[in-house]
Amino acid sequence: MTADYPRDDDGHVDVDALLESLTLAEKAGQCAGIYVGELDESLSVDDVEGLVDSHHLGAVTPFGWAGSPHVDPHDAADVANRLQRHAVEETRAGIPLLVPVDAVHGHAYVDHTTVFPQNLALAATFSPALAERVGQVTAREARATGVTTNYGPTCDVVRDPRWGRTFETFGESPTLVGAMAAAKARGLQGDTLDTDETVAATVKHFPAYGGPFRGEDASPVDVSPSTFHRVFVSPFTEVLNAGVRSVMPCYNSIDGEPAHGSTRYLRELLRGELGFDGVVASDWNGVEMLHADHQTAETSQRAVGDALTAGVDVGSVNGTRHAEAIVELVSAGDIEETLLDEAVRRILALKRDLGLFEDPYVDPDRLDAVLRRDEHTDVAYEAARRGTTLLQNDGVLPLDEGADVLVTGPNADDRTAQVGGWSVLDPSEGATLRESVEAVSEGTVTYEPGVTHDGERDVDAAVEAARDADVAVIALGEGWYLHEFGPSEMARTETGAFPSRHHFELPDPQRALLEAVHDTGTPTVLVLSAGRPLPVPWAAEHLPAVLFTPPGGTEGGQALADVLFGAEPGGSLPVSFARSAAHLPVHHDYVRHPCPIGREEHPPSYDPLYPFGHGLSYATFRLGDLSLSETSVTPGDPVDVTVTVENTGDRPGEQVVQAYLRDEYASRAKPVRELCAFERVELDAGASTEVEMTVDPAAMGVVDSEGERTVEPGAFTLTVGRSATDSESSQVEFSVE
Repeated sequence: MTADYPRDDDGHVDVDALLESLTLAEKAGQCAGIYVGELDESLSVDDVEGLVDSHHLGAVTPFGWAGSPHVDPHDAADVANRLQRHAVEETRAGIPLLVPVDAVHGHAYVDHTTVFPQNLALAATFSPALAERVGQVTAREARATGVTTNYGPTCDVVRDPRWGRTFETFGESPTLVGAMAAAKARGLQGDTLDTDETVAATVKHFPAYGGPFRGEDASPVDVSPSTFHRVFVSPFTEVLNAGVRSVMPCYNSIDGEPAHGSTRYLRELLRGELGFDGVVASDWNGVEMLHADHQTAETSQRAVGDALTAGVDVGSVNGTRHAEAIVELVSAGDIEETLLDEAVRRILALKRDLGLFEDPYVDPDRLDAVLRRDEHTDVAYEAARRGTTLLQNDGVLPLDEGADVLVTGPNADDRTAQVGGWSVLDPSEGATLRESVEAVSEGTVTYEPGVTHDGERDVDAAVEAARDADVAVIALGEGWYLHEFGPSEMARTETGAFPSRHHFELPDPQRALLEAVHDTGTPTVLVLSAGRPLPVPWAAEHLPAVLFTPPGGTEGGQALADVLFGAEPGGSLPVSFARSAAHLPVHHDYVRHPCPIGREEHPPSYDPLYPFGHGLSYATFRLGDLSLSETSVTPGDPVDVTVTVENTGDRPGEQVVQAYLRDEYASRAKPVRELCAFERVELDAGASTEVEMTVDPAAMGVVDSEGERTVEPGAFTLTVGRSATDSESSQVEFSVE
């Protein structure tokens, strides 16, 4: 280390003194980030070193995103060290860099790492404890390559599953999303940031992103103020309470205000009402979009000023333009320098807490001992198995180990589709479903691709193979994509073709393969591997077994094969399956409303193909006695609920016990039910246990247009079951006096 930083009496870097020593240009540079790779322009490591020199840039993403060439972990660590060394030893201020990456489901944009199932699959585990372990492994592997900050966890609540980012989320329930995202943030950050096993977490995309109009990525989220707070903001509160250090705004506008330029959302709500005092980092190009797309800023420079005024501390990738704009705005008196100082102070404090002023470097020799070690891949396997949801089964599963099996479909032997988006395009690690079935089965395994994701290959060959098999496993669904189902070159599909928000069902070639194989009379199992809950009504009616698994990561193929041959599936749906695109939107917590011509003339408001929370086990379970700690409470008091769960089957199994709350009468129209608590249970055959859950007072509250929650006196019904519509659920009432 060559920089001599000012220190306080305890020996820590004195952020205020360091800030005082910086020039205007150096402060502006701390608020600007850049990348290595191909985006708006091609930038090499040499180029970025020059920009760190000329514009004092404070953040660089040299890998860990789709356009970087540095996917080898040793290469990544070397590049991170090189850039840190340049910033510390070759610049006047000597301030180390933030190195943020997209480690959405593991450090997946770097090869030879542990890639976890996508968040939608992780959500199906209903296990915050597992999500925390996933965060820990992600942080450990990312930090080993030089990463300081992760752009995650995702805290978006899905309200339109046509959306191309559905698979990145933890589903449709604010309660589930908040619990899983908060747990993942705790795993990423640990107890302290200044270790070689933790990174700063960035919760995204604040404040509301998951209900885009038309299901179109980054289109407006136009919802009522109370829905805005009740559905979209409430999960962020959980993650902020967990101590997350960074927040990323959403691309879209809400109530006409783009989040990146909104003082209302970023200062008044986030920093004021919610008390966040960490770093706000823009989404990539989110600041420039104020000018180029939202057109709320007449110039790019004005967009930078609007974002800084609103509360954006770091413009993540606009580098020199962002830094230059800040200098010009402050010099012209258009922005107070004290506003800039506030942002830089937060950035420097984060760098201090990450330990970067003490040692910003990593040891590449550690990588082989850190990446993909057994305890890491074990966590990924557990997440993939427990994130696999058995939607229906008439007894064909689990398969007999000696059965002759046909494995077919576009996702049967596609490692890229298996890991899904936000990952390297040609991953080296992990066995595919085909390879895993071949390894597990003691019978003859035949593979025929049959079709591509949106085109035929040789359906006849698959049909002939099905006739000779005891069972056919057809892996259908979606491939690799980001955002609005692209970029087309990476996603290997034409813009607008399947998958897209206009194609919310399996395309004709996949359906033709499914029906043709079924018509042979061979028992057929559908494995639906997709980032969205694609409606499959024909399969639900005709097939003996259907499994749903969003992209399962490097261990997904093995986990899925093991489930087919008898490992417990373990998943419960974090999203509802609609019967068709015409049935959208469909979510379990819709708001009560009248039926003007009578309920008998009104088709059901919630009639999903498979309901939220649904998931079968190879065991059978019975929920028994249900009791409450109190049947009458005062506002602000929690309610403890206890239910007996018994495994009535002949094998061990897992069950997610779910509690739903209904406020019988309130001053505002409320949802018919809301998930308020859940608990995952593992039981041996014939065993039983008492499950205890707590209904938080906030779950009882009425949310007004300002986001205030008020617990009103009245009657509540608590339903405990195995899904949102479980016909065998138990109910109990209590009152708030």
